[in-house]
Amino acid sequence: MKTLQKKLLFFMLVVLPFGVFAQNILKGRVLDSATQMPLPSVNISVVNNKTGTSTDFDGNFTLSNLSVGDEIVFSYVGFVKKTFTYNNQKEITILLVEDANQLEGVVVIGYGTVKKKDATGAVTKIDAKDFNKGAVVTAENLLNGRVAGLTVNTSGAPGSGSEIRIRGGSSLFASNDPLIVIDGLPIENSANTGSTSILAALNPSDIESFTVLKDASATAIYGSRASNGVIIITTKKGGKTLSVDYNFQYGSGKLVKKVDVFSANEFRKVVAEKLPGSISQLGTANTDWQDAIYRKTDLVDNNVSIRGNLFNSIPSRLSLGNTYQEGLRLTNKFNRNTIGVSLNPSFLDNHLKIRASANYANERNRFAEGVEGAALRFDPTQPVYDENSYYGGFFEYWNQNSDPTLAELTPNVVRNPVSQLLQTNDNGINNRLFGNFEIDYKFHFLPELRGVVNLGFDESKGERTKSVTRFTGSSPSNNNKPYGTNEYSEALRKNRSFDGYFNYKKLFNRFEVDATMGYSYQKFEGYSFSTGNIFQPNYSTAIADVDTYADIVLIGLFARTNFTYDDKYILTLSYRRDGSSRFSEENRWGNFPAASFAWKLKEEFFEDSTLISDLKLRLGYGITGQQEIGDRLSYLQQYVTGSNQSQYIFGTTATPIAVSTAYNSNLKWEETTTYNVGFDYGLLDDKITGTIDAFYKKSEDLLVRSALPDGGNFSNRGIQNIGDLTVKGIEFAIDAKLVEKDNLKWNVNFNATKFERRIDKLALNADILIGGVGSGTGGTAQIYREGFTPYSFYVYKQLYDSNNQPIEGAYADLNGDGIVNGDDRYIYKNADPDVTFGFASYLNYKNIDFSFNFRASIGNRIYNAVNAGRAQYDLLNQASGVLGNIPSSVQETSFNTTSDVILSDLYVENASFLRLDNITLGYTFPKWLEGKASLRLYTGIQNAFVITKYSGLDPEITNNGIDNTIYPRQRSLLFGGNIKF
Repeated sequence: MKTLQKKLLFFMLVVLPFGVFAQNILKGRVLDSATQMPLPSVNISVVNNKTGTSTDFDGNFTLSNLSVGDEIVFSYVGFVKKTFTYNNQKEITILLVEDANQLEGVVVIGYGTVKKKDATGAVTKIDAKDFNKGAVVTAENLLNGRVAGLTVNTSGAPGSGSEIRIRGGSSLFASNDPLIVIDGLPIENSANTGSTSILAALNPSDIESFTVLKDASATAIYGSRASNGVIIITTKKGGKTLSVDYNFQYGSGKLVKKVDVFSANEFRKVVAEKLPGSISQLGTANTDWQDAIYRKTDLVDNNVSIRGNLFNSIPSRLSLGNTYQEGLRLTNKFNRNTIGVSLNPSFLDNHLKIRASANYANERNRFAEGVEGAALRFDPTQPVYDENSYYGGFFEYWNQNSDPTLAELTPNVVRNPVSQLLQTNDNGINNRLFGNFEIDYKFHFLPELRGVVNLGFDESKGERTKSVTRFTGSSPSNNNKPYGTNEYSEALRKNRSFDGYFNYKKLFNRFEVDATMGYSYQKFEGYSFSTGNIFQPNYSTAIADVDTYADIVLIGLFARTNFTYDDKYILTLSYRRDGSSRFSEENRWGNFPAASFAWKLKEEFFEDSTLISDLKLRLGYGITGQQEIGDRLSYLQQYVTGSNQSQYIFGTTATPIAVSTAYNSNLKWEETTTYNVGFDYGLLDDKITGTIDAFYKKSEDLLVRSALPDGGNFSNRGIQNIGDLTVKGIEFAIDAKLVEKDNLKWNVNFNATKFERRIDKLALNADILIGGVGSGTGGTAQIYREGFTPYSFYVYKQLYDSNNQPIEGAYADLNGDGIVNGDDRYIYKNADPDVTFGFASYLNYKNIDFSFNFRASIGNRIYNAVNAGRAQYDLLNQASGVLGNIPSSVQETSFNTTSDVILSDLYVENASFLRLDNITLGYTFPKWLEGKASLRLYTGIQNAFVITKYSGLDPEITNNGIDNTIYPRQRSLLFGGNIKF
């Protein structure tokens, strides 16, 4: 018996623990809460216990040796950490939520990143969740109106580029465009042949975030190209979780507004009143020529992306996209196909990180020339088509008594704008491949030290073919015979960059050092080629031109150090020495230092405050450079072959003469010094956040193309370093989470910017007349003058009668010499706004989402050259036997002639506006296809409405305040869907 008892006791002591352990086994699965997809390689650990594991490829895991009350922690990069308490459960499912704060808390800056709360410069980051909705074809429109100090002004042409300005720019004649950096690759700021814009090849769906660097303390690390700010674009990367995202959008667009000219019946009445002898010239048709050149449009956009873990070890992303957009002009269209690939694996226990991306875009365009001017002028009583016309069945003014094979055109009259569009075939193709390869290695023997190498490439090959038939009615100015053209052009552009730098980051008790030092090299090269011929009956001629671009090389040495003490005081010092091949050896190098300081007032004075969650003071100073002057070798004397007018005759042989171009060996850097003071604030646990910034910029040694002394060079104009310009302003931004509940979330964003530009100095105090108006007399309506804003309007002061009606040809004698002439023109207003605003709202109730965004501009002025050059009764008569339409605004002035009228301050109009850019309503089915996917359907309106007093077509124009007809923006009704697997 005793033996049996001993055996039973031994059995219990040995076997029972195994039974107990078998009972304490937990199995489970970890999923992404948003997509319900499994998460592989999730780290799972038990608090106060060495036990741990990770999920497999399908998100499954098993834990054993657990005790009741154990806390199990689930952590995964990019997701919020989750803690689970064990209570004898057998199986569980854990849902991890993406950590928005982790993504938002890091800001990409030049050659590195920084925590948002540790940034010392004026920096704004916009993530994908905050992007503008709607028909966004080019990337920059994702953030239009979303960033204080940033304006994006886009033409109505499909896929067209934008005029992007940060804090008003910093130059006069040199570029005012910001530097754009895509995944570490600075790109060229002009479009290639066959393309519509510099960002047309980038699919907006591939963009993860924008970081806008506004002051010199943030941008000086980019030195030579950062005077106008920097926009850093970060594209989406691969993920460890397999997911598929498909987006579809359809839009139907139409013309919103037309220039108000006389209708056919109104035109007949006006001709009968003003030109009764010309009634016989009227036709019998009723044609609205603006309706005739425009159409309803279609937009179709498809994008699909696949993210996952390639070979179970390489986070990867593949994206495919197609965008087709029609323009309002009859033949205008844009078609883009894109492929994007990104790989971002890690090796050696995350010591070695590799980021590789490649993007290919095939862009096809059919361009349409501007025919708005002809549509405004063409007689509305004439038809679009005429079956008896020599000109392809289109109505034209031509001498029907002439030789039918020559068909002489009536001189000095506009041509049928519909014919111009339909009989001109202008096609462009641009193939672009760009991307980068980055190696980031954290040294094993010194983990505080990292070495980073980034290789960037950007190559585009563009072609453009333009064919104009003989029947378009086009003709040389000195030849009224019909003629056609065939033109071909191509261009290749290459952009290669190398950036290598070391970064050292270490915390010494309460003192942290973050130091970066490196080298940058970038080279731009390429060529262009064009050929063509002009043909007409019994005559043809051919032209050809080849241009191999002079290489542009930019070299930079840079360093930056962040010193942080007690997590309260942050000092950033940076320095860059840049060399540009645009300048001679004596002036080639520029030095660009910067310094900024941040003081975390929250930690200093309000540590226990529940109201103030963040308060930081920022002070910044820096110098940046400008060398973007268009001409690549302006400092170097070059010789070109002379024209037919510059040849030397040896007997009967004409020999071209080599002629020197204008040059300036003393050209040097244009430099901009910036001062910035700002506050970052957060209230109520960051439910309300924002910034306030005041800035002052002074640009010196402006690169200006201006007059040269007679006989002093080989031209009467050339590029020189003359003049100073200052820009000062203030910015305000606020983001408020008004409601944050499980079923209701409402977030609003508001920003305002006020800035003022002044020209402080020009060479010899001399004015520079600019702003061509393209019609009438005088030629220019704007001026650069010391003490005034660039592009100020330079006009005559209109006189009015006792009924407040303008008196034709009557202007104030401002200098009192008894004669009204050019000396009596004065500066009246300018094109810059007094203040700009942006407001966006995002509302989610359960599965319904509703968003809209407004923009406003107050105080900006536009010179209405459409009315100034056309709204006169004398222009009813184009030429002998030909009538022309005019704007109906002529009834308000009753002006007859165009003599000096175009330079009257009468035509400087208030162009303040409030625009609703986009409004969107959507509904999400979170568990579509039996929970395997989510589906969001939405509808919206793009360019919903504009409120303005401006009498012209649109108060937003891209020509520095001169409205001489523009490509109108369309209003689109949108429908779309998003599917996530």
